[in-house]
Amino acid sequence: MSLYQKAVAGLLFPLHEKLKGHDTIAVHKAMERSQWLAPEAMAQLQLDNLRRFLTKIGRTVPYYQKLFADLGFNPEGVTSVADLHRLPLLDKAAIRAHTEQLKAQDVQGLKRFNTGGSSCEPLIFYLGNERVSHDVAAKRRATRWWGVDIGDREIVVWGSPIELGSQDRVRLLRDKLFRTELLSAFEMSQANLQKFVERIRQFRPKMLFGYPSSLALIAQFAGEQGIALDGLGIRVAFVTSERLYEHQREAIENAFGCPVANGYGGRDAGFIAHACPAGSLHITAEDMVVEIVDPAGNVLPAGESGEIVVTHLFTSEFPFVRYRTGDVGTLSDQPCTCGRGQCRGPHHGLCHCGRRHHSARAGADLCVAGHAGRGEFSYCAGVTGADAGGGRAEGGADRRHDHGNLHWTAGQAGCSHENCRKGVAPNQGREVREVSLCCE
Repeated sequence: MSLYQKAVAGLLFPLHEKLKGHDTIAVHKAMERSQWLAPEAMAQLQLDNLRRFLTKIGRTVPYYQKLFADLGFNPEGVTSVADLHRLPLLDKAAIRAHTEQLKAQDVQGLKRFNTGGSSCEPLIFYLGNERVSHDVAAKRRATRWWGVDIGDREIVVWGSPIELGSQDRVRLLRDKLFRTELLSAFEMSQANLQKFVERIRQFRPKMLFGYPSSLALIAQFAGEQGIALDGLGIRVAFVTSERLYEHQREAIENAFGCPVANGYGGRDAGFIAHACPAGSLHITAEDMVVEIVDPAGNVLPAGESGEIVVTHLFTSEFPFVRYRTGDVGTLSDQPCTCGRGQCRGPHHGLCHCGRRHHSARAGADLCVAGHAGRGEFSYCAGVTGADAGGGRAEGGADRRHDHGNLHWTAGQAGCSHENCRKGVAPNQGREVREVSLCCE
């Protein structure tokens, strides 16, 4: 750990978060302690946070004021996470229909966000400082599990138009100070791959972050060109947003000489879970209640596959309560050997079996078994799409068009947009879901 990295993590980053009105530092310190709680203590902390959250939104959010009154639901009387089952599921249609009513009264500083949507219809929602503080803190905690931290050199291979469109002077200065460099996953041509490889060798990052398909493509290119990347001191490659295939993991690990750490979350649902070095996927149990439901909305026990539903306990400015992610998975009660969150309740273990990320990326039938939010990875057959610039579908094809998006097809194609393709992805063999990988 260099003096510069210590200065960034200890001085620049806290100042940055304070200027943005975030409580990230305090939240992160609390999370560093709470991750080692005994199962019973973690469950109690989660329940306390749930009760506080529901009580607050019942007083300040018009949508939930009315809903609780109509149901005769008393949030102060919540004694179990199972009390959530009395509340209806929240889907994207409901958010679109009640966007203004979902905003807390007299709240300040809400920022508008949107996802691409599965049919090119964006979901518009809002994030407050409370939510952002907790998601950033959770991400930092997971990053530190791997021996790296804010201020260490980082290469980010990303393709989200939101990030790529935000590279103004202030953001570029911040990234330079934090030693983070963005490589566009929109531009993975052979010429650019050569530049990316050269830049990685020059920059010598401690960590990589990006889509597994994009990092695997860089790894493959380097191997084909005989360019060594495994002696640069890279400690970990963080991947997210699409299916991580075993051959991609192997390619990345072999090329960069480091382990691959998978993460699961979304712009809408938040930072849900991340892998630890012991091989498990850990849910942010302090901030999240995760349920698995069947097509009728009934809660399923551990080990049964269904839709992943999340309640983010720190979204009081614009609540996500029993939010249907559109992803498919199972919960598991198997413990993790790392010692974190040893509780065996079904709300702390996640097997992510079918991702349908609502930006420009979509996919299905990925299985990542886990414990209590800390799931052990195992993969089942499936197909996946690509989000805004990275990805390869098993049994499908990668296609890049002039407008810069990478599209996936799996035997069926067709879209009303001139330069777009859609893929049809099977979801655990139970339904066929059309997923769009292009938005205007």
